[in-house]
Amino acid sequence: MADLKRSTKLFMDETRAPVLDPGKRKTKTGYFWALARDDRPWGGGAPPGVAFSYAPGRGGHHAERILQGFGGILQVDGYAGYNRLAAPDRVDPEIRLAYCWAHARRKLVEITRTGSAPIAEEGVKRIGELYRLEAEIRGSDPAARLAARKERSAPVVAELEAWLAHHRARVATKSPLGEALKYIAKYWGGLCMFLTDGRIELDNNTVERTIRPIALNRKNALFAGHDAGAENWAVIASLIETCKLNAVDPHGWLAETLSAIARGHMQSQVEDLLPWNYVRKV
Repeated sequence: MADLKRSTKLFMDETRAPVLDPGKRKTKTGYFWALARDDRPWGGGAPPGVAFSYAPGRGGHHAERILQGFGGILQVDGYAGYNRLAAPDRVDPEIRLAYCWAHARRKLVEITRTGSAPIAEEGVKRIGELYRLEAEIRGSDPAARLAARKERSAPVVAELEAWLAHHRARVATKSPLGEALKYIAKYWGGLCMFLTDGRIELDNNTVERTIRPIALNRKNALFAGHDAGAENWAVIASLIETCKLNAVDPHGWLAETLSAIARGHMQSQVEDLLPWNYVRKV
């Protein structure tokens, strides 16, 4: 976690964590908060990783606690709990929130699945143009990505902004389409941040992918036995998913790491055992 928070660009997301509530014969809902780094799309040198933290709720103060000491760009979805991270009166290092085009597009896609929806279909097509350019520049350095975006993505975004204003003035606010357009307009500034910094991705999919195995395991394990069990679950998930991000076999890494600890590996050199350093040794 400390290593990740030294970065200047991270992703964050959260997912439910059912936990047994002792004495009540039922489960309560906690949350796993995921903090992820993946600088590979812009050629950054820091290794990818993810750290999960368990918290008893979804309030934004939990995200604030987890991020204490981090200052930089945080890419998130539109959950309102993140708003406090960029509040003007925040005393911690400044956090700039970049938002997720995949969530904006998803709301329009859902409308197209219910029948004929030419306006939503047009919105999906326009956002798709942004993704096509991103596929071409993936792996380039931040300066090259930013230059390409200013030349080719910025005009698409400008047209999207005009399209959004035009249809918001004509569509019923409470209709599904009206709600989808309202969502896009609400987060417009953070959606457009990728035009100002070549390190920013279009979406939050990087961290969402690390969360999916937890959702799957949630179906199999049903719940954690207590809060401490959920905290242990978060630690194990962090190690396994970080291995996967670094193309390391989790079982092999864990076996070798436990063997090294048993042989007396020095705690002061614990960084040697991290998954991304294991990659360099094999």
